[in-house]
Amino acid sequence: METMHQKDRPLAIRMAPRDFERFVGQDGIIGEGRLLRRSIETDNLRSVIFFGPSGTGKSALAKIIASKTKACFQEANAVTVGIADIRKIIDAAKVSVKMYGKRTVLMLDEIHHFNRSQQDALLPDVERGTITLIGITTENPSFYINAAIISRSIVFEFHPLSKKALSSIMELALNDKENGLGNYKVDMSHEAKEHLLMSAGGDARKLLNAIEIGVLSTKVSGTGVIIFDIGVAQESMQKRAILYDRTGTAHHDHISAFIKSMRGTDPDATTYWMAKMLAAGEDPRFIARRIVICASEDVGMADPRALMFAVSAFNAVELIGMPEARIVLAQAAIYVACAPKSNASYMAIEQALSEVENGKMRNVPNHLKNVTFGNKKLKNNTGYKYPHDFEGHYVKQDYWTDPVDLYTPTREGYEGKVYERLLGIRKKKSEM
Repeated sequence: METMHQKDRPLAIRMAPRDFERFVGQDGIIGEGRLLRRSIETDNLRSVIFFGPSGTGKSALAKIIASKTKACFQEANAVTVGIADIRKIIDAAKVSVKMYGKRTVLMLDEIHHFNRSQQDALLPDVERGTITLIGITTENPSFYINAAIISRSIVFEFHPLSKKALSSIMELALNDKENGLGNYKVDMSHEAKEHLLMSAGGDARKLLNAIEIGVLSTKVSGTGVIIFDIGVAQESMQKRAILYDRTGTAHHDHISAFIKSMRGTDPDATTYWMAKMLAAGEDPRFIARRIVICASEDVGMADPRALMFAVSAFNAVELIGMPEARIVLAQAAIYVACAPKSNASYMAIEQALSEVENGKMRNVPNHLKNVTFGNKKLKNNTGYKYPHDFEGHYVKQDYWTDPVDLYTPTREGYEGKVYERLLGIRKKKSEM
């Protein structure tokens, strides 16, 4: 069988790091002195699960382990192998231990494609140490990998690569003459670089594929230079450049438009501005936080469910991540946009804070003070009336001195019911 030359392999494969010096990103788990780094360097790695988005270094790190371990290294993909193939690897691992005293490291890519019975076939030998498992997955192990395997492994989460990390990978690829594109004269504009880095979404493989196709498909100019401009970048990524700087004015303008669209009960504009931010690479958790704030500040008591809905959405976004999180965000944003609106709670806390800072100083009335301190019974609480002992679970009594109105409910949505209840209580209070 003819072997593919290194230069004929995709750029993403050629640029895969072969040592820690060229491994970019994931400092939280593979940085100098970290547990995983020490385990690899001392060849004492135990079974691990690497999970996270594509192109974040999971397979690359496994290959570094392969180059450093003295154990037998076996590689398989759960999409293409079955239980029979795994048993052959395990049988060979047993022979290796018995005959040569060498353990076996099995890198099983896309382990989430194994069903429960296939994963169970691995368990006894993982537990006995016959094989050291490196399970690689883009899915949350809690949902796709047997709890028994997880309990016998250390789970390491890989995060999308930062813009800084991707920029380093880009420069390496453009300047490496042996494995990269260093033999080409590439003039890449700043706009093209920014577009590639933002559109890559933290995925080094996606970035390198776009750079490679852009360089190889662009005609060389008369001076022997490949002009890699924004047009080439957009074609290479098959994604239109979006004017959006996550640290600049565009970021603040877009989130402002998003919030004001929700406040203004325009679900279509709300969805559009959110989609534009997501397409530009905005952190979905940032958007989720703004939905939570809007649910309280602008919907408030008009629909108290909006806040619960928004908080649940935020938790769901944390749990599942992109791209599925876009669906959760859309549902939550549309709910808040369509809900009846009231800022009465927001105004109440603002007025209350102003009263604390600028109004009369008030002390807690004796009948509202705590009854005990430690084991001692204090002479407070005299005259306190327990509302549940009275008709309608209400009794007239003072809860602060020199009262002023802070909360003024609207008649919108559920708050209309609150308005009617408080109106009745205030009427009853005036008659007592």
